[in-house]
Formats: sequence, C-alpha cells, structure tokens
Amino acid sequence: MHDIRAIRDNPQAFDAALTRRGGDAVSLELLALDEARRASIHAAETAQAEQNRASKEVGQAKAKGDEAEFERLRALVAEKKALVAKMQEEAKAKDAELTARLMEIPNLPLADVPDGADEDDNVEIRRWGEPRSFDFEPKEHYELAGVVPGMDFETAAKLSGARFVVLSGAVARVHRALAQFMLDTHVEEHGLAETWTPVLVRDEMMVGTGQLPKFGEDSYQTTNGWWLVPTAEVTLTNIVNGMVVDAGYLPRRYVAHTQCFRSEAGSAGRDTAGMLRQHQFEKVEMVSVTHPDESLAEHDRMTGCAEAILQKLELPYRTVVLCTGDMGFGAQKTHDIEVWLPGQDRYREISSVSVCGDFQARRMNARFKPAGGGKPEYLHTLNGSGLAVGRCLIAVIENGQQADGSVDLPAALHPWLRGKTRISPEGELV
Repeated sequence: MHDIRAIRDNPQAFDAALTRRGGDAVSLELLALDEARRASIHAAETAQAEQNRASKEVGQAKAKGDEAEFERLRALVAEKKALVAKMQEEAKAKDAELTARLMEIPNLPLADVPDGADEDDNVEIRRWGEPRSFDFEPKEHYELAGVVPGMDFETAAKLSGARFVVLSGAVARVHRALAQFMLDTHVEEHGLAETWTPVLVRDEMMVGTGQLPKFGEDSYQTTNGWWLVPTAEVTLTNIVNGMVVDAGYLPRRYVAHTQCFRSEAGSAGRDTAGMLRQHQFEKVEMVSVTHPDESLAEHDRMTGCAEAILQKLELPYRTVVLCTGDMGFGAQKTHDIEVWLPGQDRYREISSVSVCGDFQARRMNARFKPAGGGKPEYLHTLNGSGLAVGRCLIAVIENGQQADGSVDLPAALHPWLRGKTRISPEGELV
C-alpha cells in the first residue's frame, strides 16, 4: 500500500511512476479523498473540543446553582455528543474509502526497471548452460514412455477435474526428491531457515501480501472463510504482520515447501497440456524480511539462490528482468528465471524473485526500530520461488530424456534417490 503523505508531497512523480506500469494518473482523485478525509477528521476533533468545553461549563453552572444555565449546557452537551459521533463516523468512512482505494493501486517500479507492455519487452540479464543437442526429436514431458506410467491426468480429471495430475512410482519419487534437494540446499548452503506453515489463512493475511482485495478470483476460499494459499509467500511474509522488531532481528530469511492452490482465472486455453499449469502444485518458496538499505542487495542474493538450484541440476536457464507491464501487483522489480524445455524448444518461467520495498509492510503494519533510536520504520519484504517443484520436474525429465523414452537424472539428485540414477523406459527408478 502507498503512503498518502508521499503522494501529497510529490503527486506528479507518483503519477509518472504509475503510468509506466500502464495505469492511469490517480493523484488528483487520491488527494481529493485525502482532503475530504482530513476535513472530516478536523470537524470531528472540533466537535469533540466543543463538547469537552461545554461539559466543563456544565459542572461550573451546577456549582453556582444556576439551574437554567445548567439545563441549557446539558442539552448542548447532548447535542455536541451526537454531532461528535456523527463526525467520527464520517471521518472513519472517509478513511476507509481512501484506504480501500490505495489498496487497489499496484506498487511503483524502480527507476531501473525497463519500460514495456508485456513479456515481449522483458530484458535478458544472463544465460547459463547450453541447451543439449539431441540426435532425435525431443518430446514433451508427458509423452515419454518412462514417464507415462507415473503421470496420470485421466485419473486426476476423474478425481478433481482439469488441471490436476496423479503422480506415482518413479515420477512421484523424483518429484519428492527435488523438493527435499531444494530445501536442504537452501538451508545448508544459502542460510535460509526452514519453516513449515499452514496452507489455510485468514483474509488479513491475503490482504497483507496483496492477493486481496483485488485478486480474490485467482485463489480458492473455503465455505467457512479461509483461503488456500497461492504460495507460501503469504504465510512466510505475514510472520512479521503487526510486529515492531529490533533492527538486529533483520534480515530474516525463510524457506518453506508447501502445496499451492490457484484458480488460474483468466488463463483458459493456456498451457493446458501436461502439468505445466495446474490448480494444485508444490513450490519451495523463499521470503526475506530486511532493512530498507539492504533489500536491493538481498534481491540479487535471492536470485542467486534460485539460480544455484538449476546449476546444480545442470539445467540451462536464462534470467530476465521483467518490464513495467509484466510485473506482479506488489513488486518494485522482478527477476524471472526461465529454464530450457527441449520438448517446447523454449525457455519457460520456473522462478520469479521480487523485491517489494515497504509496499507489503504497510499493508501488514510491519516495522522495525532503527539501531540509533527514533520512530519505527517500515520493513522491506522480498519473495521468490526456489523453485517451482513441478516445473523443475518437467525440466529434469525433458532435459534428461533419451531416445528410448528413459530419463537420465542429474547427478546432484542421486543422493536424494538412494543412488538411483534414471527412469527406465518401463517407468522404473533404476
């Protein structure tokens, strides 16, 4: 959420940054709401002062025995009390109106984020690894003979509908091993704190990270009001919701492996084949909570943590910085990491790492006490996939595929598979 005081101080800069994202200039609207809110607050405070003054005079009239004046002032106090209640209610409504409007406005891009309309305008930063040359036509993950027995979309459709999958046998074991490999690497080599969190959360937690109120249709809600998390970003970031921490508490670096749930509203017809885009999937999520001076360096650090997983798995990838038109709602700047998928003959997103500045912290009222003293300041938050487990499974399968339908598995994964090194053409882990 944005600071109305900053908008008040420099509305032109706010509008200029917002229009870079393809939005409309809104400062005039926001400042009008703010002026009305402040006028209501002032009116309520004035009425309260008048009530207090009349209440004091009631006591003085009573002490003097002036019954007529006493009755007049008592009636005035009752009148002022009703006016105060009305003015306070109006001020509260105006404040809620402004807050609701601010909640709908996306974060502002940093100055070095490239301008652009969509993913075609993203800018490549670097590449790692060379895509493998095949002496046969590479297939997509769900077409391989060794994978077909362990990746059942038909049964999943019977159980749950479209965009679900049942994994079994060797494929299920590789999927589980990937998640364990990612967690252990992030904890032991990258210094992240492994965390286990619920997948059901309250409204306030979804508001805190920006999924609500604007994007409720993208997530699932239970009949008793809980939301199924679209990512562990929601729970990990909200650990500091409502807190005021010491500066020495920072940075906090978390990692969690969870089920994730997304309705994929508005994505009909996109990537429906295979398990690239599912309603239920697993992700290893990284979240950092930092001092404002350290968040940009932390963004690069987190990107490196995600890239390291792909390097260990020997999966070619490229890293891009998203343009203003392709960034998520809460991001100031985002690095997407795209892994090479031979079956599609293209790079596909496997991680998105974003720095959010104080945008989420304001929504959560999460602050820290500066080391040198002074008024508490808002924290900075960051989040990123480290990695999407299902998409990583796809990449491992497609990059390791052989002409006979078997899959050679990355050496880094062998210890998590008890020494097994490949999926046979028959679908066995051997």
